[in-house]
Amino acid sequence: MGRGLKPSLVVVGNGMAGMRTVEELLALDADMYDITVFGAEPRVNYNRILLSPVLAGEKTADEIVLHPRSWYEQHGITLYAGDPVVAIDRRRRVVRARSGREVAYDRLLLATGSQPFIVPVPGAQLPGVVGFRDLDDVDIMLAAAQRGGRAVVIGGGLLGLEAANGLLKRGMDVTVVHLTGSLLNQQLDGDASLLLKAALEHRGLRILLGVQTAAILGEDEVTGVRFTNGDELPAELIVMAAGVRPNVALARDCGLHVERAIVVDDTLQSYDPRVYAVGECVQHRKATFGLVAPIWDQARVCAAHLAGCGHRRYVQQATATKLKVTGIDLYSAGDIVGGPGTEDLVLRDRRAGVYKRLVLDGARLTGAVLYGDVADGPWYFDLIQRGADVSALRDRLLFGPALCEAQAA
Repeated sequence: MGRGLKPSLVVVGNGMAGMRTVEELLALDADMYDITVFGAEPRVNYNRILLSPVLAGEKTADEIVLHPRSWYEQHGITLYAGDPVVAIDRRRRVVRARSGREVAYDRLLLATGSQPFIVPVPGAQLPGVVGFRDLDDVDIMLAAAQRGGRAVVIGGGLLGLEAANGLLKRGMDVTVVHLTGSLLNQQLDGDASLLLKAALEHRGLRILLGVQTAAILGEDEVTGVRFTNGDELPAELIVMAAGVRPNVALARDCGLHVERAIVVDDTLQSYDPRVYAVGECVQHRKATFGLVAPIWDQARVCAAHLAGCGHRRYVQQATATKLKVTGIDLYSAGDIVGGPGTEDLVLRDRRAGVYKRLVLDGARLTGAVLYGDVADGPWYFDLIQRGADVSALRDRLLFGPALCEAQAA
């Protein structure tokens, strides 16, 4: 067994996915396992989703803590923070941490998350190049902002725009560079993307679309960036926000089945029935995950199986995203691309700066893009998730629940 009479559960990763799973497990059976948690960061668990408000000065680091140290003690959980696991021996069922500490497990939960994709160009390792992934990154960005100067954010997705907005609010001169021709190309259609670009430029951001980074310039620290078209931009801070890569080295080294991420079944079990995985490090039916809603679902299912109530299955759902930039309202849900046979309902009010596009597939709503007025986002999202028949509401759908429910009454 483990160290005592109870079976031992070892959790590799003290982030949101792992600790949410432990929370769910404690709610089902608080006394089932001896639980040991290893975290790479020398901190307790905090809410990564709120790093953007910390950067922008709307929250403090203390305000985003999810579980203070007392929570671990209260639940009898052993926490080794700042001591990452470096090897897993599945034959002996033991994990080894960087400190040399070994802990035996009966069940192992991998919640190793992901790391920023650092664009592989010359100069990418220079001081002044940073991801936007943890509180250390935020500290580096805040120190740069205090010195003033210029920042270049590589990546015009949700994370890149939130980083750029935070740095702008902290007084930096900020340029966003994005590979494709439109911002948030995974969440927005072209029209909404143009509205967003205009709003961000109005705030003072510079945005360069369709440009590719060739090199980071500087000898001992960053001085600028060069693009493949030969243009150069001076900068003292480069933020890499061009996507993430799942952390799979540990799983791969111990012989688990890994493709883009750790492959799990509908119970979040890896190919080794003693080893589970949740969060950004997993691949389920070819998909990987970066949003919080599916990861909370995974935590619930995984906890049920760890607690021995294994009737739950993880099912991928439509997801919704919001941009966390105060004063810019943007909501995107479901499949906004649409396929053959789908139709679009569009409402544009240029004066009010409102744009709505709903994607219909037959009688069902399958996607929604809202810009400028997002109050009805959750209502549309609910219709998408339920697969509700909206054919009777079609003419009023763009105007939201008040009009649709008035008609139903």
